[in-house]
This record gives sequence, C-alpha cells and structure tokens, in this order.
Amino acid sequence: MRHIMSPLDLSVEELDQLLDLANDIEKSPEKYAHACAGKKLATLFYEPSTRTRLSFEAAMLNLGGSVLGFSSADSSSAAKGESVADTIRVTSCYADICAMRHPKEGAPLVASMASSIPVINAGDGGHQHPTQTLTDLLTIRSLKGHLGNLTIGLCGDLKFGRTVHSLIQALVRYTNVKFILISPEELRLPGYIRDGVLKKQDIPYEEVERLEDALPNLDLLYMTRVQKERFFNEEDYVRMKDFYILDKAKMELAKPDMYILHPLPRVNEIAVEVDDDPRAAYFKQAQYGVYVRMALILMLLEVKVC
Repeated sequence: MRHIMSPLDLSVEELDQLLDLANDIEKSPEKYAHACAGKKLATLFYEPSTRTRLSFEAAMLNLGGSVLGFSSADSSSAAKGESVADTIRVTSCYADICAMRHPKEGAPLVASMASSIPVINAGDGGHQHPTQTLTDLLTIRSLKGHLGNLTIGLCGDLKFGRTVHSLIQALVRYTNVKFILISPEELRLPGYIRDGVLKKQDIPYEEVERLEDALPNLDLLYMTRVQKERFFNEEDYVRMKDFYILDKAKMELAKPDMYILHPLPRVNEIAVEVDDDPRAAYFKQAQYGVYVRMALILMLLEVKVC
C-alpha cells in the first residue's frame, strides 16, 4: 500500500507512466468507465475547495466507483475535537482510498501513518499539493511535448503558494529547466525551496519584481493568486492582492507559444480578456486534473485496465 504526500513520492519513471496513463484515459475514457466499480473514495476536506474536491469526485465517478466524505471541518467530527488519526481509522472502515485536504502542514502525513487505506494529500496548508503538481506536469507535457528545456515564470504568492513549492520540486528532476521568480519582496520564495532545492541542485533561477521584465523570456507563465487565508492581517493582504494583473497589453510582450497556467481559483490576477487568448491554458489545466487523478486512483488501488 502506498500514500502520496509529495510529488517526490513518485520516481521520474513512475511519473512518466502515470502521465502516459492519464493521456490514455483522455483518449479512451470509455475503456476505464468501470475500472473501479465497487470501490469507494473518501474525500476528507477540512478546508474549502472547488476544483480539487470536485475533480477527485469526478475522477472516481468516471471510473465507475462511488464517493463519500465531507467538504468542511464544521460538517465533520473534527468540530467535536476528533483527531485526524481517529478520523482516518474510522474512514478506513468505509472506503478503499482517501483524499485529504487540511489547513495544517503535515496533517495528511499523520493520517497516512494511522490509515489502512491509501491516503492522497489534496493540499496541506502552505506545504504541498501533489495532485495539482501532477496536473501541472500533465498540462505542460501535453502542451509543450516535454518537461525539460523550459524557462518557467512563477508569479505572485511564492511564499505561501504550495502549488509553486510542489511544482519546483518536481520540475528540477528534468534537464535544462530555468525558473524566473516574479514576486514582491514580501512574498518571495521561502529559503527552504530557494536554498534547499534550487541552489543546492544548482538550478538556474532569477528573482524579479516586474512581470513585464520576465514575460519576453518565458516558455510558460504560472500565475498564482495572493491567498487571503494565508495572511495574518487584512492590511497586508489588501496591499499585496493586486500587485500583479496579467492583461492583453502585457500578453503582447510574451512569445506566441508561451502558455499561461493557473491552479485556480483566479481572483483578478488574470484579466477576463485574456481568457480568449489561445495561450490561456488554465481551464484546460482544470480538465487535465480529472485525468491525472483518475490515473493516480488506478495506480494506488493497483487496478489494471487492458
């Protein structure tokens, strides 16, 4: 039995196999329509979510399985003080696999240690979001044809953005990847990623404040929102929230094949007018999230489809 807490839990070879499976699911969904018949996915979401929770549920339903769970801590026994470990012990009696989102870093790991079913980290605080990273990798590979030889701009909240942290850790395993880190000083990439991953592995990167300075050099732009829920006071959030807004005028600076990704939800960091640009790939990215989660469920449940 395996758990997925980080994208690094998968080797590069396993990752390639997972993405190949996701691509096959995209091409032939009917082949997988009954693969998980009789299986149940528990979605234990202690924190609000739209895309991650619904895409997990859609993934299991598309595989012919069923779903149970809760969408906020208030609607679970956590409101009565039940521990994460006890919740997963009980859930293990009812389901075959679990996806957990929690505002506290490390909570899904604690759950995995007490669980008798596979646990997938669906986001833990500002730490990791491995299935979003798998979605991002599938999107990049499908659009660009490869995961190496890319200059990637990461823009916005790089300090608290768990999607950014996970994506960097996954992409540094591929050759000739360069990062341009675009953020205000207050929201720069934390040292454990900048020093512990980029510098330690001698990965080229630069830090800039102006999005306009970075755009002409990018193969991909990964936008993120400034996350209100990660700030300790309203004043800091209000000051930072509109620091970057990508609009049509800025897009004229970018390469004709530079794709825009965003883990969503978007607030106002990408103007609605950009949605019609053929380089806007963030809604396609959300669709890829279903395929990759279907592939991951099949992998962890060891279901083979011929």
